[in-house]
Amino acid sequence: LKEKKETSITCPSPMLVEFNRLVGVNKVSQEIGNKNLVIKFVEYKADDIERVSYDIEDSQFKLTVIPKPGAPSPKKEQLAVSYSGVAADTVILVGGANHDHFPAIFSKELVGTKLIHIGTRALSVPAGKEVMSFARPTSSVSELVFSLIKESGLSLDADTATNLLMGIEAATNSFTKPEVTADTFQSVADLIRAGGQRKPQTKSQPSPDLSLKPEKQETPPKDWLEPKVYKGGSIS
Repeated sequence: LKEKKETSITCPSPMLVEFNRLVGVNKVSQEIGNKNLVIKFVEYKADDIERVSYDIEDSQFKLTVIPKPGAPSPKKEQLAVSYSGVAADTVILVGGANHDHFPAIFSKELVGTKLIHIGTRALSVPAGKEVMSFARPTSSVSELVFSLIKESGLSLDADTATNLLMGIEAATNSFTKPEVTADTFQSVADLIRAGGQRKPQTKSQPSPDLSLKPEKQETPPKDWLEPKVYKGGSIS
């Protein structure tokens, strides 16, 4: 999507070391905010600051923090940069089974934001929330994402193909789960043709696909293949 839209990706859980083999994992943030840049000093007394000034030099913004006489200056390692506020018109929810897996959708900053869900099962939502669902019973969220990319005519680079390929392989336990179909292997072949590379994973490697899987493979109803809008009927 980044070729056509300004995008960011967030995950409430930290990206642990086992996910380091994914390309671009360092760009995943735990913060949903992306609107306002927040700069603060960690473990530095605010009373030691006499004043703060800024200048524009050669079209570049420069912020100067001036400590009080005799007070130490803030150290570089005390500087913490983050974001607050959300400037998004659309939020895509990936995986999950119910709204408890996406606490951020209850943020007041997302009021009026269009919500879209991609997963292997429909997402249950509370009253007052509307979610457009692209859920389908596939082997993994990664396989579904690849199908949506093809159907939408979006471009697919080698790095994205590699991530999706690893996602399918991890979620299906190396293609041994009953949800694997001929379409799964076709997706794998297409991803390899697109430049996707298979990378070894350890037996203790948890699946990047955290969605729940059905117990058995069933022929999906025709309406599964069409986007739907779900409205929550109760909070429970």
